Amino acid sequence: MTDPVADLGHKARTILLARIARTDDAGRAEALTAFVGLSRPDLGPDAAAIVAETAPRLLPQLTEKWVGLFVARLLETVPHIQIAELCDGSAENEAALALAYVMFLESARMEKQMAEDLAACAPSEGADAADAAAEVCRRLAVAEEHRRQASLEKAAAYRRSQGRDN
Repeated sequence: MTDPVADLGHKARTILLARIARTDDAGRAEALTAFVGLSRPDLGPDAAAIVAETAPRLLPQLTEKWVGLFVARLLETVPHIQIAELCDGSAENEAALALAYVMFLESARMEKQMAEDLAACAPSEGADAADAAAEVCRRLAVAEEHRRQASLEKAAAYRRSQGRDN
């Protein structure tokens, strides 16, 4: 005899993990670029793309842990009939389940949990990590210099168009 609640949890978990696994590198980079662009518009699009390109992939065990925490909370707080509907296989309900997961990740509780989990998985102070950080900083500095130069050129062009050659 199977447990219907456990089956719902397994379905929700399977749907979310499959959806996360479907995200290709281009989709991941696009989402990260959009996130950085919205959260730090002062960086500019080139810097946002650099951050997105260099951000390491999330460890699968963390994804599985966080999906598990979400599913457990979902089963505790949402009527099972609604969970069954979210897990019916339709694209709309899969998207709604994914949105609920993202909203769960944005909760204060999960922000704290994610920070703790990521700190526990942080790479040691090895040369590889230092080299990677230095390369990101170098690329961000180059992007910022390009942005600064473009801004200066735009200002000069505007001054010329106004008859002020200063």
